[in-house]
Parts: sequence; C-alpha cells; structure tokens
Amino acid sequence: MFLLICLFISVVGAFKTGLEEGQICHSCVSTHPGCGLYDFDARWYWGKMCPRYNDKCVKLIERKGSDVMVTRDCLSSLESFRTDIPADKYEGCRPASSDVKLGQYIFNSIKELDVKRNYYDNVTYCFCDFDHWCNSVGLPSLSNLLLVLAAAAGMYLR
Repeated sequence: MFLLICLFISVVGAFKTGLEEGQICHSCVSTHPGCGLYDFDARWYWGKMCPRYNDKCVKLIERKGSDVMVTRDCLSSLESFRTDIPADKYEGCRPASSDVKLGQYIFNSIKELDVKRNYYDNVTYCFCDFDHWCNSVGLPSLSNLLLVLAAAAGMYLR
C-alpha cells in the first residue's frame, strides 16, 4: 500500500500545473522533431522550470537564406554562451546585438568553427515572461483548432 501511495505521489508530482514558483519554458532546438518555427509540438517538450526567479523565456530564431534554426530555452541558460543577446529584454522580438570583441585576435581558416558568429544572416531574440510556456509557436493554431471544434459541435447539435 505504501508503495502504491509513493507511486501515485510521484506520478502526480511529475505534471506541471503552472502554479509552481518561477517561470516554465519550453527547452528544445529545431533539429529535434516537433520543435520547428511553425510546427512546435508541446506533447514532446513539456517545459522546464527556469533556475532564476526573474527569468524569461526566449525563442532564438537564426536564419541563413531559407534555413531556419530555432532554439527555445530560459534566458539564464542562454546567457552563459551567447554574447549577442540584446540589452533590451522586455516582451517582444529584437535583433541580436553585435559583439565587436568576439574573435578579435583569432585568425582561423576553418569556416565551420564560426568563431566570429557571422554565419547566420538574421538572428532574432523573442522574449516573454508573463505566461508559462510562452515561447511556443503562438495562438493561431489554437484558435484554428477551437474554430474547427466549434463548427463540429454546431453540426453535431443540429
């Protein structure tokens, strides 16, 4: 009986309700399935609790021609290795800042290392902090789903 109660508490405690302290953000890279720019699937990525109390969710969009790389994570996780984060971190999307000191005394002939971080043509940071799981695709897919469900319910009730 005790084992059954412990199992029940661990299963119930594993689900995120949105009432936890801190910000819950999605954490994935678009090379993983279901984490693209327009085809995000929240069933694969439930989210993680950000380590800082005043953290923000970030969606980083990097474009090179038609290739798009999307990274979703907490701001505190990206700050450790990204030097191009904009100074203005309020809600919304902003272009990345340029770091003039990055790779200043490095004379490397291997282009694939990208020590100066100039491979991508367009780098955009999107910040949000007023809602849990706010760095997903957005609400248009949800509103389209609700529209289809409302139409199906209307046809069923006739």
